[in-house]
Amino acid sequence: METHPPGIPPASAPLLQVDGVTLAFGGVKALTGVGFGVQAGSITAVIGPNGAGKTSLFNTISGFYRPASGAIRFKGQDITRVPAPQRARLGLGRSFQNIALFRGMTVLDNIKLGRHAHLKTNVLDALLYIGRARREEAALRAEIEERIIDFLEIDHIRHAPVSALPYGLQKRVEMARALAMQPEVLMLDEPVAGMNREETEDMARFILDVRAEWGVTVLMVEHDMGMVMDLSDHVVVLNFGQVIAQGTPAEVQANPEVVRAYLGAGNVGDLRARFQAGSATAVQGAAA
Repeated sequence: METHPPGIPPASAPLLQVDGVTLAFGGVKALTGVGFGVQAGSITAVIGPNGAGKTSLFNTISGFYRPASGAIRFKGQDITRVPAPQRARLGLGRSFQNIALFRGMTVLDNIKLGRHAHLKTNVLDALLYIGRARREEAALRAEIEERIIDFLEIDHIRHAPVSALPYGLQKRVEMARALAMQPEVLMLDEPVAGMNREETEDMARFILDVRAEWGVTVLMVEHDMGMVMDLSDHVVVLNFGQVIAQGTPAEVQANPEVVRAYLGAGNVGDLRARFQAGSATAVQGAAA
């Protein structure tokens, strides 16, 4: 019988596995028996109508909520009861639907906060800012400036306070802070919500590049169906807290349950037109 080292899944196993997760708030079920896998190196999207449970699912995966039943497995390890900070150290980094940056701090300082879970400096070192603390901070700053800030093309705003930035750039800084966590799985909660077409195309390009150049697996919740269908390898559809369909973008577009969930009535052609609206040119813009 073939065996694998503890904590290392078989090559064909999902990097991240959600297995029969149920989440309830009092008597109200936000998620019921949700299950799907995220393969290493993929871009997986979770979609669904408003109130379908998408952000509740993200909060459960990242450790902010604890499910009533079911399990979350990362690299073969059950992390269902692992606290959120430890999940970040294991390799789960995320952004938030509503921007959660410190508005009075600079872009650079906000991004540096994303690495706090990995820092080795103790409280005394940090207070005195000598020795290891000074060296670690200098190395962190250099890495962020040379890698993350250049990658996301925000060098010109690195010393600006977040409060002075337009919304689209704030969303980019939020992604930068998530990348500073050194994630193996980057969880993006509505990364292009509220963006114009140019900003959406830029973000689509960064998502494709972080997978291609950094080898980071991407799990995203997104309402922009054009972007979802253009970028994703696998799509999971939630409705009323349950998975009603999953598969390739083409398979999901043709699924009658998905049509009913989004439109209530209509046909597959109507849904496909809706999916292709908006940022259907996202990949074309990313390749430009």
